[in-house]
Amino acid sequence: MGAAAWRWVLRLSRFSGRGGGALAVLRHPAGSGVRAASSSGSASSGSRDDVLQDRRTRIQSRGLPKQKPIEGVKQVLVVASGKGGVGKSTTAVNIALALAANDSAKAVGLLDADIYGPSIPKMMNLKGNPELTPKNLMRPLKNYGISCMSMGFLIEETALAVWTGLKVMSAVEKLLRQVDWGELDYLVIDMPPGTGDVQLSISQNIPIAGAVIISTPQDVALLDARKGTEMFRKVHVPVLGLVQNMSVFQCPKCKHETHIFGADGVRDLAKTLGLDVLGDIPLHVNIRETCDSGQPVVISQPQSDAVSLVHCTKTNNKHLITLPPSKKKWMESFLFLLFDNKCVPEHN
Repeated sequence: MGAAAWRWVLRLSRFSGRGGGALAVLRHPAGSGVRAASSSGSASSGSRDDVLQDRRTRIQSRGLPKQKPIEGVKQVLVVASGKGGVGKSTTAVNIALALAANDSAKAVGLLDADIYGPSIPKMMNLKGNPELTPKNLMRPLKNYGISCMSMGFLIEETALAVWTGLKVMSAVEKLLRQVDWGELDYLVIDMPPGTGDVQLSISQNIPIAGAVIISTPQDVALLDARKGTEMFRKVHVPVLGLVQNMSVFQCPKCKHETHIFGADGVRDLAKTLGLDVLGDIPLHVNIRETCDSGQPVVISQPQSDAVSLVHCTKTNNKHLITLPPSKKKWMESFLFLLFDNKCVPEHN
């Protein structure tokens, strides 16, 4: 790892020794600590309740954090899932590549927000440490025309990021604010699984054009996909719809189709939530192999049988149009769900 990158990581460690614990935060208006008041017995139960209520009122009055756009970025699209292992990162990578392939004049970036398990470096076939600009900003690494940033560029591939919540939040803030993205038309953020601090921080601190939720049809995955959808709604992020991944497996020899994880779980969930199903992605070995080799299917096999199985639908004035899968490429399918549905509007 380069010296500049090490300095960046070491700065994160400074946060670990800060703060005096939860008791140090709650202070009586007169200046005496709640802990001291409790231990001395001088403050009544009603007095402590007043202190807590006063603090709660002051916090609620602040409302949500004021959103600040990422410098140079016009629109942000987040790809999320409640459950890990459902193909979220694979989908995020191919959406970013599809956006860039559709219009070479558009600049696209890809941010890996998964601090503990970054996948973008391997999927985008990138290694190395980001250089620093004179303003001490990190320059993204680039491949296939996509500007990429990930914690995987700052730590060794086999290293563990055993960090507390405060360090993780500091790292996310730096990935958002201390990267020289240049001028981007679209920034695709590969969100970590779950609905924790990282997801909330990103959703509340930057303006997001929309979120795409990825899930398999399996009941266990659908439970968490629903939680993820509700989280975005609560922080006022538009949910563009759901993508059903690993929807069907087609035998390469006899062509028989098997719904290994279930058939219509995501469609049923979307109906319950009042959302569209943006598409179905099959369980196909080519999709997995191309990402593992750092040559995603949009780039390496845009006309293969794997991508021809992708289905997408469009809702326009309550008229449902189903596109024949044999006439749609993977790239066109994802662009269709983003642009023809007007989910990601163009800026003037």
